[in-house]
Amino acid sequence: MACGGFMSAPVCFIENDENGKLRVRKEAKDILDGINEPVVVVSVVGLYRTGKSYLMNRLAGQQTGFALGSTIESETKGIWMWCVPHPYKEGHTLVLLDTEGLGDVRKGDEKHDTWIFCLTVLLSSSLVYNSLGVIDNTALEKLHYVTELTENIRVKAEVGQHEDESADFMRVFPSFVWAVRDFTLQLKKGDKPITSDDYLEGALELKQGSSPQTVQYNLPRSCLRNFFAVRKCFVFPRPASMESMWRMEELTEKELESKFLEQANTFCRYIYNNSKTKTVSGGRTITGTALGNLAEVYVEAIRSGNVPCLENAVVSLAKIQNVRAVEEALQLYVTEMFNLVQLPMNPEELSKIHTVAEKKAIEVFITVSFNDNDQIYQKELMGKIYDEYQQMCQQNYDASRMQCEEVLHDVFDTLEKGISDRSYLKPGGSQKYIDMLRQLSEEYRSEAVLSKFLKTKEDIGNMILQADQSLNAAEQEKEVEKMKTEILKQQKRSLKKQNRLQEQAFKDMQRTYDEHVNQIIHQMEREQDRMRRDNERVLEAKMRENQALLKMGFQWEAARMQSEINSLKADMDKEKSSQHSILGRVLNCIGTATTWLMPGFTPKLIGVGISLLSNFFLIQAYSHTPKHI
Repeated sequence: MACGGFMSAPVCFIENDENGKLRVRKEAKDILDGINEPVVVVSVVGLYRTGKSYLMNRLAGQQTGFALGSTIESETKGIWMWCVPHPYKEGHTLVLLDTEGLGDVRKGDEKHDTWIFCLTVLLSSSLVYNSLGVIDNTALEKLHYVTELTENIRVKAEVGQHEDESADFMRVFPSFVWAVRDFTLQLKKGDKPITSDDYLEGALELKQGSSPQTVQYNLPRSCLRNFFAVRKCFVFPRPASMESMWRMEELTEKELESKFLEQANTFCRYIYNNSKTKTVSGGRTITGTALGNLAEVYVEAIRSGNVPCLENAVVSLAKIQNVRAVEEALQLYVTEMFNLVQLPMNPEELSKIHTVAEKKAIEVFITVSFNDNDQIYQKELMGKIYDEYQQMCQQNYDASRMQCEEVLHDVFDTLEKGISDRSYLKPGGSQKYIDMLRQLSEEYRSEAVLSKFLKTKEDIGNMILQADQSLNAAEQEKEVEKMKTEILKQQKRSLKKQNRLQEQAFKDMQRTYDEHVNQIIHQMEREQDRMRRDNERVLEAKMRENQALLKMGFQWEAARMQSEINSLKADMDKEKSSQHSILGRVLNCIGTATTWLMPGFTPKLIGVGISLLSNFFLIQAYSHTPKHI
């Protein structure tokens, strides 16, 4: 059994406001916002006072939680939510939704029940319909909400004139589980035993004929057959005596009827094993955060008097999720860099920290982002990470330069003192100056800062040479050229290392590109695999339905179903052949983003290279500093 590790008790998820309109409760939304892992959403609907809440408590692994009540009044109002760790799927959250009992005449608003039912269908991975007694025509008539789904839910914003909508509904609708409570019949057809699934399918068989009564009889059955690809049935005997039923929350397992307990455990195992991760069109996985946003989008559509449209909801959800994905990924990158970087530091270490932080940021973005087909938000993230890294490199440059200049001042203190007390302005002084300058230059290895320093000493060196009367004009000229050559060599060494760092920076850009590509490819492969499985599930259901229609004698309906099957197969082949072109377009988008960053990258890199070199040579300089301090 699952344990209520996330929430100690359920909270109201969707309720009526003071004007009677539906709204999402902030408390529940905040809880979902904190769940970044995929969710499996299991909901229960049914007439009030049919024991719905007890099944949900069982799924939560708890004796109490969702209110049971023991009177003829509906206890649950709106939709209540309980998030618990999934007992079988690591890294997933099981979200349990208990809905307000349908058909309570005291509410006086039948449309309210319809919207509760529609929201539950839209948000769920598995929909449990709870009823009492038997599955007969009366029970199916009470499930009239299923006949109104096409009027109150749209999968696509625009539907073609001859387009088969049932396949679209099948892809996005949850699996359907009918839980029949207080069942007293024997599961037999004639003298042969049947399963509870056979019992359900038998109850959903259609009648021949075109009279209004027959059409009305077939309508809910056809809807269940055409909208829900996976159907399952459980029949539960009465759990306890009539005297004990009112205190169900207090009954221990020993006090329950053994057959009821056995069936309840079987039901829970089935739900745990077979309820899929919540997805929307395109096979895109829904996290807790996305589920909360999706609920708000649907509820807002209802509040505005519109019909919830899954396609439009996905567009709205994508914008909400992707803005958040960029913010969270960038925040993680900045936090990682802030916590680990201590300026000034070795350029290789800074690059390694950047690599790790960037990889984590990309992982967060991929997890939170949603339907970023054109990589618009991923480009935005790449640009922002690039800017942050450039700023960090610039800060490292400034910090390295400052420390290098401080160390340079200490290392060349002997030279500066010699210049100040005019020790080199005497015969032979120029050679002493050159020797000291060369010796200190070899010990102080920050070539970028040293090159600049030597350039400032060029005029002083010339003055010392001219003042050295021990040298003739030719020797002085020779020494001047030697000093210029030394400075030029120093500058070339500095530039060579800067270019090497520039090459490394371009390699970093390539690595960033590769990381983005790998993450996107893996995400697309997962989504395509889920979409393929959804299509196969729908295809399998339609093929079963086709055989059933033929068996029941509905030749015309079977022919139409075969046409739908052929169309679905053609769509699946088309999707399969288009996968490579879609991947190519995605890679091209990322490549464009990388090219877009490159022009701004090169000129800044020179300063970055100096900063990194300065830091490296600063370490070398420190090791020699004590000789001159």
